[in-house]
Amino acid sequence: MSESVSVEIREFVTVISLNRPDKANALSGEMADGIRKAILDATAAGARAVVLRGEGRHFCAGFDFGDFDSLSDGDLALRFLQVEEMLQAVFHAPMPVLALVQGRAVGAGSDLAAAAMRVVAAPGARFQMPGPRFGVVLGTRRLAYRIGPVPARQIQIENRPVEADEALRLGLVDALADPAEWDSVIANFTTAYTGLAADVTRALADVTRPDTRDADMAALARSVATPGIKDRIAAFRASFAR
Repeated sequence: MSESVSVEIREFVTVISLNRPDKANALSGEMADGIRKAILDATAAGARAVVLRGEGRHFCAGFDFGDFDSLSDGDLALRFLQVEEMLQAVFHAPMPVLALVQGRAVGAGSDLAAAAMRVVAAPGARFQMPGPRFGVVLGTRRLAYRIGPVPARQIQIENRPVEADEALRLGLVDALADPAEWDSVIANFTTAYTGLAADVTRALADVTRPDTRDADMAALARSVATPGIKDRIAAFRASFAR
């Protein structure tokens, strides 16, 4: 497992932690692959529930641009595809997945939270999804599945931050709880969501969530294949810095 992703087994619950607090848990390709592998390993081990959390002040700052200058258009496209594979693994996990969100959840970080079955956020958490500003269509169907297509489209066109209270009203977040209470949140989640037989839980998931993996990957691939993705991201970052 990548050092940027840590895994703790608590009986039949797998806790996956994003472990780059100095980078606000921004997602590198290695980190995205690590989360995907942790979900697959939990499935193979028969875990009954998974918890996703971020170390430090923030859940996830989204796509890691730390090595941006050295990346080509192709490198950037590959990393976005790695992130989509991670999101699909979370969304289609056979067991319930709980995301615990504190601080910022930006871009792919918001998408990661939205891919979980249940989301509990700290009162000061903030979500934002700037990808469409540089032409990347990532995670949008999963967001629309959770909060509805019109709010999903509005939020992404406006690129405005969504504070915890609004996220709760929209359904992006299921409950608010201070991080000091998260051990109890995990315990209650485990009790509430592991009472059914594993095959029944999986069958319920299969009939209540859409399987749009091919369409999601195709939409993302089209958006990142448009020439000039690095220039578009650079322009977006520059506008942010002003």
